[in-house]
Amino acid sequence: MRQYFDDELADLDTSFKEMGLLVSETLDEAVQAFLDHDRVVAQEIIDRDKAINQREIAIEKKSFEMIALYQPVTTDLREIMTVLKAVSVLERIGDNARNIAISTIHVKGNKRVAEIEETIGNTGTVVAKMVSQVLDYYVNDDAVAAESISEVASGVSETTRHIRELAIEASKADPEQVTAATDYLVVAGYLKRTSDYVTDIAEWIIYKRTGKIVELNPGTSSFI
Repeated sequence: MRQYFDDELADLDTSFKEMGLLVSETLDEAVQAFLDHDRVVAQEIIDRDKAINQREIAIEKKSFEMIALYQPVTTDLREIMTVLKAVSVLERIGDNARNIAISTIHVKGNKRVAEIEETIGNTGTVVAKMVSQVLDYYVNDDAVAAESISEVASGVSETTRHIRELAIEASKADPEQVTAATDYLVVAGYLKRTSDYVTDIAEWIIYKRTGKIVELNPGTSSFI
């Protein structure tokens, strides 16, 4: 019975990791599509959201079945609960990628600001890497590294706040940039929330490893 449980738990971990990698790649592509004004790729990302949602449902179903069948306790139960909690967060990150793609669809020849777009692109790369890293921390059961990701999230918070300031300045300097500035604020907000979601996953990794509930994102950021 124990071997069956271990095998199914390994399958669950693999499914979680695969979903996380898909979400990370989708987020990276969504930011690039926004910067490239690529509506074709943006639409592909929007369509892909259904597949991400289906993966979440399948993982949740598998988790509940394992709890019912094996009635795990202590460490085993914490591991399954971590997947249950973290997979819903991954789905929300996927929603953010979809929403960035929707913003790309809505952009229609607005006057752009190169400095802001470069900053958004760099931030998107950082946030997508955060998603990939936190998955590695999960697989390696690395609570120490998971806790350190809050520092990266803090950096993202500062950068998105700077994007907000640049967008406001651009709007004041040139009324024709107001629409583009609004798009930048929206996309930066999605990236900021995504970095917050990654810290949520990190918190569950720490719970999985130690059984302790910690707060890595106390809500001190003021931007969106």
